[in-house]
Amino acid sequence: MRRRRTAIAIGLAVTALALAGCGGDDDDAAATDTETTAPTGEAGGVLSASVGPGFDISLTNDAGEPVESLAAGSYTVETDDQSDIHNFHLTGEGVDVDTGVSETGTKSFEITVSEGTYDFVCDPHAGTMNGSFEVS
Repeated sequence: MRRRRTAIAIGLAVTALALAGCGGDDDDAAATDTETTAPTGEAGGVLSASVGPGFDISLTNDAGEPVESLAAGSYTVETDDQSDIHNFHLTGEGVDVDTGVSETGTKSFEITVSEGTYDFVCDPHAGTMNGSFEVS
């Protein structure tokens, strides 16, 4: 009988904790959804770029979400190039920066983006390692 009461008490405690973790109002959920659909939103942010050692390349905002769109303005791009067979190359209106294929390590770029499409690639593997984002 004692085991059954303990199991019931534990079950109720787990359920209460789960319900407390799921709480919150709809405004908080809407704010999170907005952050993921508009990754940076304001100019002046820091973007993180990564390439290698596998065949992966990415550009993320300060929340770690992939950049799909940005507001026009100035940004800092902090790159982490992990392989001497890859590079991170970002191009678009007024922007042409890269880490160099044989180089590894971190490098920062100050960029100013205006309305249009911007592309990032690994030059030696541009067919499979690439991405883009829109600026409005």
